[in-house]
Amino acid sequence: MSSAESYLKPEVIQQIKRLDLRAQFIVKGYLQGLHASPFHGFSVEFSEHRKYNHGDDPKDIDWLVYAKTDKYYIKKFEAETNITGYLVMDLSSSMAYTYRQQLTKFDYAICLAAALCYLMISQQDPVGLVTFDKKIRDSVPPRSRRSQLAQVLSLLTNLKPSGETNIAHSLTQLGAMLRHRSLIMIFSDLLGDQETILKSIRQLRHGGHDLILFHLLDEAEVRFPFEGMVEFEDSESHEKMTLDADGYRAEYLKEMEAFCEVYRAEAFKAGADYLRLDTSMPFDKALTEYLMNRRMRC
Repeated sequence: MSSAESYLKPEVIQQIKRLDLRAQFIVKGYLQGLHASPFHGFSVEFSEHRKYNHGDDPKDIDWLVYAKTDKYYIKKFEAETNITGYLVMDLSSSMAYTYRQQLTKFDYAICLAAALCYLMISQQDPVGLVTFDKKIRDSVPPRSRRSQLAQVLSLLTNLKPSGETNIAHSLTQLGAMLRHRSLIMIFSDLLGDQETILKSIRQLRHGGHDLILFHLLDEAEVRFPFEGMVEFEDSESHEKMTLDADGYRAEYLKEMEAFCEVYRAEAFKAGADYLRLDTSMPFDKALTEYLMNRRMRC
């Protein structure tokens, strides 16, 4: 792909533009506690009244109602605030892998991120970008202006995944950076120490953040299409191993399925969304189906 625009095609926009990431936040009670805020920066909507109680702020008394009823009533409000999203991208060298697909795992992640960035900005929700390998490397502050999409894509298309990764440490760093509850969208192959990664995910959820794990795998990692004696090389450690692919296939596929199932089950327990994708899937159809299912669960 030669330009940033190629990551977000018009047909993809048509598929996702009517979908919504906000509903689940509101239903989950994401806005609880905001009623006591001074409403600075929020849009507020008058909803109903309740009787004035000792300790209430007299400024909230509805004097028009008092004029009609000779009783003190407080205006209650429903506060609506934008959700803040973070696209969190794995820059480790394993994300640059592709066996026979046009897109690497990282390219595929950019396509997903572009669609979600567009969706949030179209809903006037601020979205930012965080990239990491062994630690956080880049951070684009969340904004909702239209130019944000171009800025995010410009950065991503000029990055090349390389080196080792420490997903757990990077997510812990991210949690320490965030001052408000946010929607965190993680794009990674999740190759690393599974228990420490899951611990960092649980910590983010404990902090009140909504998480979507986009578990990205190459089609070859999922199907293991190799035959005969094949030399494999770890993309991060560069260790090499020669195996009889035909004899190893059944064991590999079993281990891969178990590996993904742990993430799925533990994400479910933690209250995070988990979406397993491989690079042979049309990303726009997979994303549209996921967003529709997310909305139906609300």
